[in-house]
Amino acid sequence: MAVGDVTRTAYYDEEQGRERVGRDTERYYSNFIEVEWKKKEIEFDEVVFPFQAVYEISEEKYSRLVEGKTLAEEEGLKEPEFTLEKYLEEFIIANFDTIFKGKLKLFVDPEGNIGKQYPTDIGNIDILAEEPDTGPYVVIELKKGREPDTVVGQTLRYMGWVEENLCEEGQSVKGLVICRERDPRLTYALKVTPNVEVKFYKASFQLSSEPQA
Repeated sequence: MAVGDVTRTAYYDEEQGRERVGRDTERYYSNFIEVEWKKKEIEFDEVVFPFQAVYEISEEKYSRLVEGKTLAEEEGLKEPEFTLEKYLEEFIIANFDTIFKGKLKLFVDPEGNIGKQYPTDIGNIDILAEEPDTGPYVVIELKKGREPDTVVGQTLRYMGWVEENLCEEGQSVKGLVICRERDPRLTYALKVTPNVEVKFYKASFQLSSEPQA
């Protein structure tokens, strides 16, 4: 990983994107963010944060991270479980219909973008879904080792954005937090947020001398 300060708001420049990859290809990348690098190529022997573009941590955790301590250690997570959570989002997307049994469907906007890391002007929603037949939108956030206050705050913020920008008259928005284990802090926070619920997932990995029936 590398550490630095963002010096300018992220921006889109198609011409600069073409220059970056060369003009002999149809694939170019035009999203830019300028960074003043302070410390490059810090190496870790294990996962240090979930697999996503932006991950919010406190200043204290940041300080300890650059000292070489992983976020899994910070959160008291068992390392194999923490590593598996990197792929939780991809697994849910790939098995969405099976997991939610038709009660939810992935949101698809008019441009054909599905609700995976759905971009908004306040960040990316982990998963954006909706109940079939013009039902409520559902903002799905994955805890992935993050602090409960951070997860709840982000969920409510994205719900507000969806209500303001996507909901039609009379349409509502719900929140769903998915995590592995119960956390009393999360339970208390959600007691006063009736439109947000929490679901728990289970993961199992076993070796056997015989194939499963």
